[in-house]
Amino acid sequence: MRNAMIIDAKDNVAVAIEPIAKGDNAVYVCEGREVSLPALEDITIYHKLATRDIAKGEPVVKYGEHIGVASSDIKAGEHVHVHNVEGHREDLEAKE
Repeated sequence: MRNAMIIDAKDNVAVAIEPIAKGDNAVYVCEGREVSLPALEDITIYHKLATRDIAKGEPVVKYGEHIGVASSDIKAGEHVHVHNVEGHREDLEAKE
């Protein structure tokens, strides 16, 4: 049963669409195929888990967009939230 989702193949996090207990599999569809990944921690509904290892300093990507930067190494299946992601605002003025 699918209990997580991603929107864009570039995403490195999935969103839990129901609570996922530590040790249970997060199941979602990516590019038309079903993917199963064991949760390393309890994941609250609507929270994120890493779909692959994310290195410290690497962008966290949700819905195809960078939503922050990993403040520590994050293993596939770990909860991704404020304890391991820091906000990163884009400097839009520099792009003008």
